[in-house]
Amino acid sequence: MSRISEVFKKNKTLIVFIMAGDPSLAKTEALVYQIEAAGADIIELGIPFSDSIADGVTIQGAATRALNKGTTAADAIKLVKKIRKRSSIPLIFMTSFNILSAYGVDKFARESKRAGVDGLIIPDLPVDASGLIKKHGLDIVFLAAPNSSKEHIKMIAKRSSGFIYAVSISGITGARANLHVQAKQTINKLHKLTRTPIAIGFGIKTPKQAKAAAKISDGVIVGSAIIDVIAKNKNVGRFVANLKKAIS
Repeated sequence: MSRISEVFKKNKTLIVFIMAGDPSLAKTEALVYQIEAAGADIIELGIPFSDSIADGVTIQGAATRALNKGTTAADAIKLVKKIRKRSSIPLIFMTSFNILSAYGVDKFARESKRAGVDGLIIPDLPVDASGLIKKHGLDIVFLAAPNSSKEHIKMIAKRSSGFIYAVSISGITGARANLHVQAKQTINKLHKLTRTPIAIGFGIKTPKQAKAAAKISDGVIVGSAIIDVIAKNKNVGRFVANLKKAIS
């Protein structure tokens, strides 16, 4: 069983997204330790890409800042190697398939695994490329949206490992006032097909929303709200701790 799967066996899982290289690689490393100490169970590390397909303004801004600092996929892999000297928290890379394609899918998966990465979230990953990644022992997390077709839901249920990323709304990432009511319907469809844990993401910005999301899922994913806290130089640890308390 993977490190990611083990986490979901213990409690409601808090997954926090940050962008590698925003505001710097050194700061990203420090944030990982701070977020872990505050109670996060899994950390998603974004690898910046200039033309993302699902990210809202906040995460696009973080990616732009990281790219302007020259952050690359190789830098992200080196960062994980450094983190693994101090931490065993599950780490997931989230990026575009274009990054993997340019790097070499097999090479990227192999080097990521050796560095200590536990899984990948690649929203535009071709299904036939997943085998190249899984053979290296990495979990593949697929996204299920409210408008996903029945066939796509079945594919996700069959192929996802670690957990399934249930998108709470149709559209791009970003904190919103209310979670989409169709999120529960998506989760119910998945529960009928798989025992793989399901975590909700997109639009969760407050402890209250996180608590509501945790009631119908196995975990909660918070990204844009975290990026906002970092950008405003506020206390990230306190914010994460409040999220964890809300879902526990």
